[in-house]
Amino acid sequence: MLNSAAMLTLLAASLMLFAGGAAGALVFDRESGRCRRMTHGLALCGTVLVLILGIAGLTGNSFELLLPRILPLAGGLALGLDRLSAFFLLTIAVGVIPSTLFAVGYTRQYRQEQALLGFALNVFVPAMMLVVLSRNVLTFLVFWEAMSLASYFLVMTEKDRDETRSAGWLYMVMTHAGLACLLIGFLAMLQATGSFSMPEWARAAEGVDSGVRSLVFLVMAAGFLSKAGAIPFHVWLPRAHPAAPSHVSAMMSGVMIKLGVYGLIRIGFEWLGPGPGWWGVLIMIVGAVSALLGVLYALIDSDLKCLLAYSSVENIGVILLGVGAGLVFRSYNLGSLAALALMAALYHSLNHTVFKGLLFLSAGSVVHVTGTRITEEMGGLLKRMPHTGAFFLIGSLAISAMPPFNGFISEWLTFQSLLLSFRVPEQFINLVFALCIASLALTAGLAAACFVRAFGITFLALPRGQAVEQAHEADWTMRTSMGLLALACLTLGVAPVLALRVLSGAVNEFLGAAPDLSFDWSNIAAASAFGTIAPLWVAVILALLMLAAWVGLRVYGANFSRRYYETWGCGRAVQTADFEYTAAAFANPFKRVFAFLYRPVEETEIEAHSESRFFVKTITYRHESRSIIEDSIYAPIVATVRRLAAKARTVQSGNVHGYLLYILAALLTLLLFAK
Repeated sequence: MLNSAAMLTLLAASLMLFAGGAAGALVFDRESGRCRRMTHGLALCGTVLVLILGIAGLTGNSFELLLPRILPLAGGLALGLDRLSAFFLLTIAVGVIPSTLFAVGYTRQYRQEQALLGFALNVFVPAMMLVVLSRNVLTFLVFWEAMSLASYFLVMTEKDRDETRSAGWLYMVMTHAGLACLLIGFLAMLQATGSFSMPEWARAAEGVDSGVRSLVFLVMAAGFLSKAGAIPFHVWLPRAHPAAPSHVSAMMSGVMIKLGVYGLIRIGFEWLGPGPGWWGVLIMIVGAVSALLGVLYALIDSDLKCLLAYSSVENIGVILLGVGAGLVFRSYNLGSLAALALMAALYHSLNHTVFKGLLFLSAGSVVHVTGTRITEEMGGLLKRMPHTGAFFLIGSLAISAMPPFNGFISEWLTFQSLLLSFRVPEQFINLVFALCIASLALTAGLAAACFVRAFGITFLALPRGQAVEQAHEADWTMRTSMGLLALACLTLGVAPVLALRVLSGAVNEFLGAAPDLSFDWSNIAAASAFGTIAPLWVAVILALLMLAAWVGLRVYGANFSRRYYETWGCGRAVQTADFEYTAAAFANPFKRVFAFLYRPVEETEIEAHSESRFFVKTITYRHESRSIIEDSIYAPIVATVRRLAAKARTVQSGNVHGYLLYILAALLTLLLFAK
């Protein structure tokens, strides 16, 4: 057990390391390898201390820190550590440590941007850490904004590209729209309680009007869901993540968006006090829609990093199903079920950090050596990048909830918590849960199809582009970081008891109720054996079956030596990449079934020979999809803003005297109302 002084020493040491990394980025030659290794190395060391701090917090250690001379308007800089904060510190560290190690080799290609990458990274990571430690309004907002600005500059690393500038602009607009929502909610609670302290809100919430609390919940939920990337606030995510360097994408998708989940848990379960059941129903509906639409759009995207970004929308939806179910159960005084649902959400948050980090880093290795993100231009990479291909396959199995990997356990826990909804004595709530269960089941099946497509089109068959011919395995630091995450995927799936023990204590402390779950090294049972699973035995049986198959083939006398022979070509004399199954062909049946969502636009261009129009020279076929959310919500908003801007432009005469007249009119109006 560490005392508070030791915990604060760990915190101070980590902040000093990050500060050293940020300062070093400004001092060293921006194009030197020393700058790259030093800035990322100090960030790595600082994050290791964050990991230790998180583990110590999960074992029951805590601290409170108030520095009244810093941010005096809010009563000072207020930080504190409880088990929920410690869990998110652990999640941050698990996502950042392999990403910074990966960046040591990956960022060699960014010669001119070394200073920007090093400085912004050493601001981004401690800002995320301090967000989950914040204990008053101004402290939270300062570090929330620092996190947002640092991530913006990381996204803008390749600012010379039009795609990057567009993504950065959209990310900045959406993140500050979310910040505006948070400001409104914070100011409303400040006025209602008279306190800047969030723990004070929890104690004073019962005296606040229920309508005010519900309004604050809606506004602040919108702000946090915007950061989490839930639908309909997700539009920045599939643009910003592909534009950013791959290790940044891994941290944004695997770590940063979880802080939106953190804020949502705080307002739903603590800061605003006990709420009505419809709070949870709303979050569950948003989660179900996000999960289903996220995987549907991931299924048809040919941009490998954009596909992974949409998959993050899907997994945020799965997490929100657990959070929403917990809020519903809590409103009906089913504390043990609320704890079970929240535990499922937290475990999936950790698992998503692990397997999505692995997938983004693997995709980054592919993009690093091929120079393209388009899966149609890849193929055959498994022979040239066997380690990266194996790691991507493990991540694909984990995110598809296949045993014995970690995604299976957390999705199983989510299903168990949703299936126990029959204990809620209200038919409408039961119907919502049933629809969410159906949505989650469909999402799980579509996710498996999505990553069969992603892995198969990228790594199997014959190369479809010249860049693939020059592909080679990634740097050792990049492979080591991917290997660590792949090992974590297996460990959290085979031995989930390691995580469930600390999560059970964290949820019990936070909600005051133990999860309705019993577990040991061999079995996990939900709600007194309502559902039971033995992940360790599943892994052992799978391993024995594979061993038995190998031994059987040996006994039978199978030839295990490598044999070269031409692939059967269905009667064709020469097998080329032109005959392969493409990503577009794989996704086409889904486009047809879900055409009402994709709203596809089909175009066919035929170019004839100059000698005769009856002889076709080329045929170009495009089958592009559109986003129903962007077309239905954001396109009308953008059109309205442009119309208003065009009308406002008429009063911008450029005449200084005219502007002085406007100022005089405004002052007279204010004086009139003040009087």
